[in-house]
Amino acid sequence: MIQQGFILAAGLGQRMRPLSNDKPKPMVEVHGRPMIDYALDQLAAHGITRCVINTHYKAEVLEDYLQQKCKSMPFDIIISREEVLLDTGGGLKQGLRFLDASQPVIVLSGDSILVDAPHIKTLQQMESAWKPDTSDMLLSLQPLNTMVLTPGVGDYTIKESKPIRTLDHSGKYMWNSARIIKPSIFDGTPYTPFSFLQLMDAAQNKNRLSAVIHEGTWHHLSTPDDVKHVTDAWDVK
Repeated sequence: MIQQGFILAAGLGQRMRPLSNDKPKPMVEVHGRPMIDYALDQLAAHGITRCVINTHYKAEVLEDYLQQKCKSMPFDIIISREEVLLDTGGGLKQGLRFLDASQPVIVLSGDSILVDAPHIKTLQQMESAWKPDTSDMLLSLQPLNTMVLTPGVGDYTIKESKPIRTLDHSGKYMWNSARIIKPSIFDGTPYTPFSFLQLMDAAQNKNRLSAVIHEGTWHHLSTPDDVKHVTDAWDVK
């Protein structure tokens, strides 16, 4: 079982304003709970023992919440604060120094919500598909036809069981940000801001990128309207 986790929570959340005026986006509530709670719950259910969470915008708000939250979580929470925003690649690289570089890491987004399918847990599905001998990175891809409450973009297509990024967004799947990675993919990368997308493309070019199709739903929350649509639909249930 993969026992290391990372939750990305350092973004500025500019499109989520005014809900994010006084708090980071992962602290915006959806159905009465901060968004980040849903990622924390998934990692807890999977049995991880250690989790890094990066912070930047309104960092104190999130860090104060996590200090209280960690008392009830079954794993250690380590904060990796970014005094300068390091982007999606640089932020991960900085935070990974707190984890075992020889072991894979489950990475989730703290500002979107993955919902398990009725018959399988999302992280179990990903871990079952993880083949470290032939892959350096595994992505969870969301079929666009399942995204009815929040908008999606066709990031990827599948060819011969391999994910291929579609530069014109003509693919049938959107990457939902969940992934399993080997920390070694960061070898040789700079200690400055850079995009994780570079590493995804590099893994694809080396034929070391794999994927699973997420069988549950995913809420890609970017704006206050997205939060309202998802919360209203949840309330109906």
